[in-house]
Amino acid sequence: MAANNRRMSGKKGAQVGSGGKRRRGLEGKGPTPPAEMRKGHAKQRAANAKARRVTGRPQQRRGGGRSTSELVVGRNPVYEALREGVPASTLYVQQFIDNDERVREALQLAAERGGINLMEAPRPELDRMTNGLNHQGLVLQVPPYEYAHPEDLVAAAHDEGVDPLIVALDGVTDPRNLGAVVRSVSAFGGHGVVVPERRAAGMTAGAWKTSAGTAARTPVARATNLTRALESYQKAGITVVGLAADGEAELGDLAALDGPVVIVVGSEGKGLSRLVGETCDFRVRIPMPGGAESLNAGVAAGIVLYEAARRRG
Repeated sequence: MAANNRRMSGKKGAQVGSGGKRRRGLEGKGPTPPAEMRKGHAKQRAANAKARRVTGRPQQRRGGGRSTSELVVGRNPVYEALREGVPASTLYVQQFIDNDERVREALQLAAERGGINLMEAPRPELDRMTNGLNHQGLVLQVPPYEYAHPEDLVAAAHDEGVDPLIVALDGVTDPRNLGAVVRSVSAFGGHGVVVPERRAAGMTAGAWKTSAGTAARTPVARATNLTRALESYQKAGITVVGLAADGEAELGDLAALDGPVVIVVGSEGKGLSRLVGETCDFRVRIPMPGGAESLNAGVAAGIVLYEAARRRG
């Protein structure tokens, strides 16, 4: 009976040399980690402080979102869009189209650029695609625009080792004004344009055309809330300057243009919105001896960007 009990028992006796402990209890914890990895050690604290200094630069973030695809309709608009370098994915050509000079030029430009699909389609299909617009047998599909995140523009400036120079648009709804601002930002060494997500112009084919190709190298960021985006810039040490006809300071007297700055331009009619105006560190005016009441966004941004570039140069 005692023998049976011994056979049925799953317990093991103490192993020789184990001191009655299991084998795992005798295993070591590995080599001692270096001082930089030991919690609370002075060298670890120094290493963490160094890492914080290195990562003080804003991290690039994608997430400004995408626009919807767009159609450019008509022989002259399609030709001009192709000539001005507007991004395109597909050129739709009506079957049995009258092959005039504009059609031949559009087809030649599409072939020279490469990467554009050429699709032949019957007239009823083009009518359906364009909701009955007068497409004249040519329809160009513009792919969705990839917006940057507002913090990407600051990160790009840090990568260049220079102070950020950014333009934000408040209430500007004309895509041609947006394109003109993009062109000015590119011309004077700025780092991009910020637009609100709602009730604002976006990067349409019209904006691309007005930018004269500079939109390919000058990012446009989209902010869910422009006021919060400006406050985030301020926390990063960037001065926010709003342009206003009744501004307290004159452009020539503004020293802030020498450093990191965001220039906020409002619409030609309404100017800056109340919340955006209250968020600005300075509200400045552009002197206009000729007596004009206001300038459109593209012209106003160009003047201030020139002044900023002149001082920095």
